[in-house]
Amino acid sequence: MYNSGEIILISFPFTNLTDSKIRPALVINEKKEDIIVIGIFSKIPEVIEDSWFLVEGNEPWFSQTRLKKATIIKTEKIAVIHNSIVRKKLGKLPDEVFILVKKKMRNTLKL
Repeated sequence: MYNSGEIILISFPFTNLTDSKIRPALVINEKKEDIIVIGIFSKIPEVIEDSWFLVEGNEPWFSQTRLKKATIIKTEKIAVIHNSIVRKKLGKLPDEVFILVKKKMRNTLKL
């Protein structure tokens, strides 16, 4: 079982659906055997898009994530995966941070 706000390691699909890459992902919700996730990326460009949430390594809660370094949660990179492709659970975003990510996701999706 996976809970909202948890960070898992998965084979994240590229948008062309022909390939994937092992990367962390943020669990948005789980429905039966499927998990709705958002991709987490380690390359941080100079300009941060409005739809991205920067997770900086110096945050007091950063160790809870069990990420290796600062990352970007790209709220437009949404995937639905089967729970069998989860390689492992990493950590969790604090609830107050997850709320901020969900707010960005709502803005990205214009909900």
